[in-house]
Amino acid sequence: MIHDVMPGTGEYLNKNMTSGYVGIDPTADSLHIGHLVGVMMLKHLQLCGHRPIALVGGATGMIGDPSGKSLERNLLDEATLRKNEEGIKKQLAKFLDFESDTKNRALLVNNYDWMKNFSFLEFIRDIGKHITVNYMMSKDSVKKRIGADSKNGMSFTEFSYQLVQGYDFLHLYQYENCRLQMGGADQWGNITTGTELIRRKLGYQTEAFALTCPLITKADGSKFGKTEGGNVWLDPDRTSPYEFYQFWLNVSDEDAEKYIKIFTLLSREEIEALIASHKEAPHLRLLQKALAKDITIRVHSEADYEAAVEASQILFGKGTTETLKKLDERMLLSVFKGVPQPEVSRSEFESGIGFLDFLSKKTGVFKSNGEARRMLKDKAISVNKEKVDENYGLSIDDLLNNKYILIQKGKKNYFLVKIV
Repeated sequence: MIHDVMPGTGEYLNKNMTSGYVGIDPTADSLHIGHLVGVMMLKHLQLCGHRPIALVGGATGMIGDPSGKSLERNLLDEATLRKNEEGIKKQLAKFLDFESDTKNRALLVNNYDWMKNFSFLEFIRDIGKHITVNYMMSKDSVKKRIGADSKNGMSFTEFSYQLVQGYDFLHLYQYENCRLQMGGADQWGNITTGTELIRRKLGYQTEAFALTCPLITKADGSKFGKTEGGNVWLDPDRTSPYEFYQFWLNVSDEDAEKYIKIFTLLSREEIEALIASHKEAPHLRLLQKALAKDITIRVHSEADYEAAVEASQILFGKGTTETLKKLDERMLLSVFKGVPQPEVSRSEFESGIGFLDFLSKKTGVFKSNGEARRMLKDKAISVNKEKVDENYGLSIDDLLNNKYILIQKGKKNYFLVKIV
C-alpha cells in the first residue's frame, strides 16, 4: 500500500503514538470506493495504535484540487458541504472507532471551520510569504496545467490550492499534534508543500512526515471504481448492496489478488493461502468471493451480503421461487436492472388474461401465440423460476412484491413484467 514515504517516517511511527490524517473531498454525501484506499490507510494506522484524523475538505472542496484534473470543479455552498460531511462520517464510522475512550479514537475535522474566518490578507501575509512561487511551480500538478499542452490554463484559485492544503497540515500540526499526512500518489506534491510550510514557519527542527499509496487502477489500465453507471458508492441508495457485491465479485483474477491485500484486513497468511487455492481452481473465483464478502459486510451488513449472494444465484443458476420471493423490491430491481420490463394494467390482469396472450400480445415476450406455444411444449418457459406449460393460469399469488412477475425464456432471457 506504500508508494512514497518520506525518510524517517517509519522510525518516527515506531517510537511515538502519532496522529495522521487523510483529506476527503466532500463533493457528495457518500464516499465511493475510490476513497477506500485512504480510509484503509487510516484503519491500519488506528489498528497500530496511532490516531487517525479524517479531514473533510469543506474549504478545499470549494476550490478544487488540480491534481490529475484538466478542468475546475463546481463550487459548493456551506449547507451542502455540512450535509455531505454528515453522510461521510456515518460511513467512516464503519471503519474507524470515533466513539471509544481510547487515546487513539478517530477524529473528524472540516477545514472550512478554520478557513472561513481567515481573511485573504492574513493568509497571504502569514502563510503565502513562506512558500515561493518557484517552489509551487515545480509541482507536477501545476506544470501539467500551465504547460504548452494545456488548453484551459489554471486559475489563481486552483494555483493556491496547495497552499491551502499545506495550511491544513500546519493547523493540525499545531492544534492536534498531527505529524503525518497520507494520500494517493498524486497528492505527494500537495503533502510535501505542507511539510515544507511547517518547517519554514515553525523551524527546521520540526518533524512532519508524508506517506502516499499507489493510485489503484484496473489490470487493463482503466480507472478503478468506475462502472458503466458511474462511481461505485458506499451509500446503498446510490449503489445497491447487490451491485456493490457484484462489482467486487466480477473483478479480474489479477485485480482480485491486488485488491484483497488493500481492501481487507485478512492476514498475510490467509491471503497467501487464498491466492494458492485460487490458482489451483480459478473457475471457483475464491479470491473474488472472499474479497466481495469481506468488503460487502464491512460497508453494508452480513444480511445485505447474504441477500446479495442469494440474489446472484437467481441470475446465475441455483435460485428458486422461494429465494425470489424473499427479495425486497430494491434488490429485485437491482438484480434485473437492464432486462426488459413490459407493463400490464392491474385491472386487466385481475380480470384474467389467457397465458398465451399474456406472453405475446400483452408483454411482447414472444412475437406470436404460436411461438410461445412451441417453447412451452419444450418446457423452456419459467414463471418466477418454475417451469410451466400452456395450461398455466396466472393469479395474484404470482406477484412478487405485489407488483412483478418474472418470465424466463430459455436459459438467459429474462422479462420482469410490471403490473401497474
